[in-house]
Amino acid sequence: MALRTLVTRKALGNSVAFRQQLRGLQTHTLPDLPYDYGALEPAISGEIMQLHHQKHHQTYVTNFNKALEQLDDAINKGDSPTVVKLQSAIKFNGGGHINHSIFWKNLAPVREGGGEPPKGSLGWAIDNHFGSLEALVQKMNADGAGLQGSGWVWLGLDKELKRLVVETTANQDPLVTKGSSLVPLLGIDVWEHAYYLQYKNVRPDYLKNIWKVINWKYASDIYEKECP
Repeated sequence: MALRTLVTRKALGNSVAFRQQLRGLQTHTLPDLPYDYGALEPAISGEIMQLHHQKHHQTYVTNFNKALEQLDDAINKGDSPTVVKLQSAIKFNGGGHINHSIFWKNLAPVREGGGEPPKGSLGWAIDNHFGSLEALVQKMNADGAGLQGSGWVWLGLDKELKRLVVETTANQDPLVTKGSSLVPLLGIDVWEHAYYLQYKNVRPDYLKNIWKVINWKYASDIYEKECP
């Protein structure tokens, strides 16, 4: 009986701790952009940036918080079917929030270094793994243009193998869904909402021009932190 009581108390304690952690994760907010909406023109129009940030990203944040609140309620009620049902909404909206939070940092106005080639260890790693920056850009553009439907094309670091990889993910799946050791350095949104108002249905033109405002300094900082 004493053992059963101890186990029950331990399980209860773990459950309470988990719910407390979950409540701590419930409040996500839309991050501010470190530049004006029009600062990336002409590569990306101010109209697209404003809609993308204020409408699309905000929707992911709102729905992510809502799904986490519903999950907390379902766990408290012991409602396992609802817990399982909510996983897709959490993955989609949580992934949308995670991916876009990275995406805004992957961009920078030209006057603030946008488009300047990577230097230091990341520049060397790109040359070593892909042959050249131009070859990497061509591969990411081809993979991004060839992705059916909506999704993302990524430059990532495989921390276990200590090498760079190019991956695509569908919908709002974050890069970690392709491998637990993958760290995103650069992600390009290839959903139509990221380019349609300006580039219509010509995704390759969007992919060609976005490199003019890519913030390689951010990618380099992450690379040096994760692969010293």
